[in-house]
Amino acid sequence: MPRAVVCLPTYNELENLEPMLRALGEKGVRVLVIDDNSPDGTGELAERLAAELDYVEVLHRERKEGLGPAYLAGFHHALAGDAELILEMDCDFSHDPADVPRLIGAVESGADLALGSRYVEGGTVRNWGLLRRIVSAGGSFYARVLLGVRVHDLTGGFKCYRRTVLEAIDLDVIHSKGYAFQIETTYRALRAGFHVVEIPITFADREVGGSKMSKGIVAEAIWKVPALRLAALRAKL
Repeated sequence: MPRAVVCLPTYNELENLEPMLRALGEKGVRVLVIDDNSPDGTGELAERLAAELDYVEVLHRERKEGLGPAYLAGFHHALAGDAELILEMDCDFSHDPADVPRLIGAVESGADLALGSRYVEGGTVRNWGLLRRIVSAGGSFYARVLLGVRVHDLTGGFKCYRRTVLEAIDLDVIHSKGYAFQIETTYRALRAGFHVVEIPITFADREVGGSKMSKGIVAEAIWKVPALRLAALRAKL
């Protein structure tokens, strides 16, 4: 199997971290924990587990700045090493570690970017209320229409990139923090001509810990999508 690294951002994930790391260890991947100085001790636990588990590494950041900056730090760290495939996923088990080999397999079979998708045939969401479903599905539909792409789950955060994708899309110009980060990275990959596939997954809302969702994250996605489209149109002129 190609050398695969899972980038796992954490902020106050003390109860989820150890079971997630042990579950990922069974999948033959390395894990980079990216901790944003969690006040609950997640970073300290990550260090203890890294000393025990040889497939775990920890990257500490000084403060919480959002999901996007945490992933970008993880991507740069992974690209500085020998990773061939770089994954992103949540630490709260909303993404099932058992699906990691399916995303890796899709890239091994020819995709450049595999997305764990809730909104293609076979994909589903569990334990969400109606409002959360509307916000998520509506956000993906809004982005798909404005950007003119066929990807159904643009806001999803369970992905497997071929190394060449992240090397090509110029990570240094990406400043999105929440849902918009997921939309922007996938859109940039599509515009660069990479082959993107969606793999159906079941997304289950977290059972332990608190959600990181906020009104600011939603607002960022609303204005960022037309900004991305406008920038793309200007690039063609």
